[in-house]
Amino acid sequence: MENLESLEGRTIANIEGKVGDDRIVFFMEDGKKYVMLHHNDCCEYVRVEDIIGDLGDLIGSPILAAEEATSHIGLDGKVSNPRDCDSFTWTFYKFATLKGYVTIRWLGESNGYYSESVDFEEIT
Repeated sequence: MENLESLEGRTIANIEGKVGDDRIVFFMEDGKKYVMLHHNDCCEYVRVEDIIGDLGDLIGSPILAAEEATSHIGLDGKVSNPRDCDSFTWTFYKFATLKGYVTIRWLGESNGYYSESVDFEEIT
């Protein structure tokens, strides 16, 4: 697994993925490719719930900041899942370039026995 901060100072050439998808692929100008995804085990569902900002702002301009944050607090400020699952995890990927800021918000839901995390990996 890669460290998201390894994108800082590098330039993205293209991005594939949208709200509702289970993966986002980053094509770098240096030819490397990275993917955000969840390795499904059984009884969990992890997907891109929202993209705040324009993904186009991440293309063609060096990444100034890249960070990940997670939360088990619902958007209402309470520990309640929007779909009433036993367990959920919000994962936020925050990026900044000179063009703007983008946050990719993932929602992982499960019965509480499975991972709801998102991985960031190089595609080889």
